[in-house]
Amino acid sequence: MSGEARRAGRDRDAEGRARSARPRDGLGRPLPYGVAGVARQPEGVVRGAAETVREAQRLLDAGMPFHAHEVFEDAWKSGPEGERELWQGLAQLAVGLTHAARGNATGGARLLRRGAGRIAGYADGGGEAYGVDVAGLVAWAGELAGRVERAGGGVPDAAREAPRLARP
Repeated sequence: MSGEARRAGRDRDAEGRARSARPRDGLGRPLPYGVAGVARQPEGVVRGAAETVREAQRLLDAGMPFHAHEVFEDAWKSGPEGERELWQGLAQLAVGLTHAARGNATGGARLLRRGAGRIAGYADGGGEAYGVDVAGLVAWAGELAGRVERAGGGVPDAAREAPRLARP
């Protein structure tokens, strides 16, 4: 089958970018066409920082870290350049939890550590963190990464493992 024939069957938007219309489960895994899935997070939504944190926390608490990652992705794409590391790091933490909950211990741990490294600079006034508990998230990510890597560490439940984003 030619490359053109393979591409013809893929879901594309008006600009020709790939957009999968397949339904997805709460962890963002594709389901067969025709099966009821979890509503997708709309892309390109511009929110303020407080709204971003609030919406991402709601999704994390619901066991939907993949969807929370999309909220953070919108923030880093639409926000000021100086906040990019914060939002990208938070997105990586959410997708790290996603991979760990899907049973991908290596990828999950790697993303959790990468995300923690990105946000660590915001601890102790290293940048505007909008009430995000950076130190708490860095500790959470390190603990979860270590646990999922250990033999017999098990697959974490995304809702039970959801971190608290805001400082208490």
